[in-house]
Amino acid sequence: MSEEGYRPDPGGVRTQLGRNLTYGLLDSLGRAIVHGRFEARGFPTEGELAKQHGVSRSVTREAVKMLTAKGLLSARPRQGTIIQATTSWNLFDTDVLRWLLERKFSVELLQHFNELRIAIEPEAAALAARHAGADDMDAIQAGFDRMTAADRGEDEILEADIEFHVAILRASGNPFYRQFREVVTTALRTSIRFTNRLTGHSANIADHRAVLGAIEARDADAARGAMRKIIADVLALMARAEEEAG
Repeated sequence: MSEEGYRPDPGGVRTQLGRNLTYGLLDSLGRAIVHGRFEARGFPTEGELAKQHGVSRSVTREAVKMLTAKGLLSARPRQGTIIQATTSWNLFDTDVLRWLLERKFSVELLQHFNELRIAIEPEAAALAARHAGADDMDAIQAGFDRMTAADRGEDEILEADIEFHVAILRASGNPFYRQFREVVTTALRTSIRFTNRLTGHSANIADHRAVLGAIEARDADAARGAMRKIIADVLALMARAEEEAG
């Protein structure tokens, strides 16, 4: 095709390649920051990053902007780009949470996560009991059915458990609780693996059935209490594990 006939496609291969390079660099740098690999030498300049990773400065600049938006980096006059204190990191960003969970395993971090869950998910279950529509109920039932199948060895335990909890967040009808589903999905992957390893078995089916039954019965108080019990048991299990380790 002649140069006159060429028209760049904004959704084409070059654009996609640029996105892949940016997100690939973002993932690499974000993981390195969270894992402490820059602590001794400081964060590199855009030019150094471009050379080290074999990408353009525009790619490095975009990745650095995204890391700044996640609270990992900040740019200061005459100081360049520096790594922020961990207290500034956005723990609700699923990339940041995933990198943290990939780091040296921390029971304390999982405890903090489940303390957040116990403040949110019981209320989400109560709201689901009040507001869930037919489609919402079908989704919660589907998640529970997958859990029972997984308990028989016929489905994937981790994904089934996550599907059940996320379906309840969606069924709450609260847009803020619905937004929480990505954080729950990311952190539950580690939390459930950890608790299953400690107990030697998958989630308590009877406890989850109690949540489902209360939501079906439109009993908000019972749904709240049943969900609270599930998460309280997880916190108690983690507390015992920490005591034994310490």
